[in-house]
Amino acid sequence: MLLLIALCGSALPQPILHAAVERSLPALNKAMAVHIEKKSCFGCHNEGYTMLAVRRAANHGFAIDEKVVAAVAEHSADFLESNREKLEAGKGTGGGVDTVGWALSALHDAGHKSDDNTKAAVTYLLKAHADLGHWRPTSSRPPTQGSHFTSTYLAILALQNYATDDQKEAASKRIASAKAWIEKTSPKDNEDRVFQLLAMKATGIDPVKASKELLEKQRSDGGWSQLDGGESDAYATGSALVALHEAGGVATDSTAYRKGIAFLMKCQKPDGTWHVKTRSKPIQPYYESGFPYEKDQFISCPASSWATAALVLSLSK
Repeated sequence: MLLLIALCGSALPQPILHAAVERSLPALNKAMAVHIEKKSCFGCHNEGYTMLAVRRAANHGFAIDEKVVAAVAEHSADFLESNREKLEAGKGTGGGVDTVGWALSALHDAGHKSDDNTKAAVTYLLKAHADLGHWRPTSSRPPTQGSHFTSTYLAILALQNYATDDQKEAASKRIASAKAWIEKTSPKDNEDRVFQLLAMKATGIDPVKASKELLEKQRSDGGWSQLDGGESDAYATGSALVALHEAGGVATDSTAYRKGIAFLMKCQKPDGTWHVKTRSKPIQPYYESGFPYEKDQFISCPASSWATAALVLSLSK
């Protein structure tokens, strides 16, 4: 631990970072597998975020459980299939744009091609919140659900990945409208800043100002906090690092990125996970999803996914 603190501004040895990722992947795989066994609904927390991390790990040469990845793709497709009529009618499903957006994100990370189910999902996204000029969440379960920037980014990414030829003109118009909203709207917290930056990258907006603002929120311990003035945690830190590197152009060997990685390494538990306390009020019946931390598991799993992805990006290919 003292070594990590001493090396906070320096690059940690690659074998240490590699081992940290190796420790984290089994817990993420289990979270996906258990959710699929227990729930017919798509789980953003146990499938969307986890696939985000697993795909990046695979791209960097880590061995992943392809059977679990295939199961996530099948489960996500089945979920869209069961809701196809509602999606085509623009009625959506529980969780609204966020759920549909994360489901399509998971499918894309799993290598799933366009089909009738993804087309129905795109139809819903084209109809959803058209009067706003962007997309919004349908409930408040911060930090994973509640940000207009998050909903908007997920919808944009889905349209870019899955709009069919006959949907592309409408998709381009919705994305252009959202781009204008993204440029003129100020973020309010870390989740907003992260997904504003990701959305800027997706729509071709210069990210320099937004990247600088997110960097300025890094705390003295190397981490980021969900709310200004709060304590640093793995969710805020991991998501900030991924956005800063992938959308903001911040190098993984920069001092800021290294300090963030040192914070994550310091907080990782022996089982490879990260614990983040929930600040959301539950609106669904509690169940054990295969991830530790009981009532905190539904934020700790996404937090561990973001943290894993940030560590993966810090490794040389």
